Amino acid sequence: MDFIQVLGFDKLFVQTGMLLEQVFQWFPFWAPFLFGAVFWHEWVHYIQERHRSNMKWVILEVKLPKEIHKTPIAMEIVLNSLYQMGGSIVWWDKYWKGKVKDWFSLEMVSIEGHVKFFIRTPEIYKNVIEAQIYGQYPDIEIYEVPDYTRYVDYRGKEGEWEMVGIEYDLSKADPYPIKTYIDYGLDKEGVKEEFKTDPLTSVIEYLGSVGPGEQVWMQILVQSSSKRYKKKDGSKGDWKDEGKAIIDDLTKRNEKTPEGMPVFKMMMATKGENEVIAAIERSMSKLGFDCGIRALYLVKKDKFNPSNIKALGGLLRPFTAGSMNGFKPVLFTAGFDYPWNDFNGIRLTGLRKKQFNAYKQRSWFYKPRKLKPFVLTSEELATIYHFPGGVAQTPTFGRIASRKGEAPVNLPI
Repeated sequence: MDFIQVLGFDKLFVQTGMLLEQVFQWFPFWAPFLFGAVFWHEWVHYIQERHRSNMKWVILEVKLPKEIHKTPIAMEIVLNSLYQMGGSIVWWDKYWKGKVKDWFSLEMVSIEGHVKFFIRTPEIYKNVIEAQIYGQYPDIEIYEVPDYTRYVDYRGKEGEWEMVGIEYDLSKADPYPIKTYIDYGLDKEGVKEEFKTDPLTSVIEYLGSVGPGEQVWMQILVQSSSKRYKKKDGSKGDWKDEGKAIIDDLTKRNEKTPEGMPVFKMMMATKGENEVIAAIERSMSKLGFDCGIRALYLVKKDKFNPSNIKALGGLLRPFTAGSMNGFKPVLFTAGFDYPWNDFNGIRLTGLRKKQFNAYKQRSWFYKPRKLKPFVLTSEELATIYHFPGGVAQTPTFGRIASRKGEAPVNLPI
């Protein structure tokens, strides 16, 4: 038996040697392609890193008046301008200069219960964004401020801060919409504040509930959508092509009878299926953004409140539409189920540090933390991030003390 095993091992050794000999014989032919691919990958990474390191960013804080009578449609118009600013780039700029598609960060932050709205943008777009916001919300005030993340130094077990983070993804394919402000009736003008139901209010209430030594950061990273959907013919399409494919599947319009005639089953579809089709078609009429959403709960170790962990997990639940789409956590650094999954908390600490650094660098579309984005339309984005009216009555929600007044038109010059 031992002799047979040794004989079999020798045979395997000889076959392996012959294979390696063949590989190295053809080395001059395949090596240039291999090394060329590696060089190209590293070159693109290098020039993109160089370009991003030279980008100048600003943080804009938006302060709201006591009364806002605009619907989220106003924010949707503002967001549409971000799509135009983050458009496609030509191949020369991409592969020689390292230029990447511009992205922005829409942020809601609570610092010890004081709720603030921020927008992080490349400096070259500062004036354009201010003009767009002032055009829709003339009574607000915008200030350029330092980055609030610089005042927290998370170092894991060695530091004074504890942290729990979460990153979200959609629970269904991109074309399925979440529950938007139109579904809540916020697109209607003239409705009294006491009769409005704004899903963002629950998010703001949670942000305003944290106490001394606690902070909650939430960022929505956005850029114009890219083509990632693989069509049946092998070509690349965007999220609207995926939406068309879903509608075709629901209506069975591409199925054939034995005689070869198309089968149309729209009349046989259920009420729920028709509602899904109508919702997807409405979404496809909007602009789409590649997005990533991340939230962090940071707290001094002696102030840690475990209830905030569960609240963080359900932060985006108000935007879930049962038969449509919603949000699910893809990385929730609250801990591991069993102690043997993570010896001495090494894995958890490493994941939290990555999340914290990714938040500070607003990283989602590019390294150091590159993740697959999902698509939200301008309508969906305006639902998650807009400036609420008086329906949000959180005491620590900072608003401007008085409304700005304009000078009389008949003043002497």
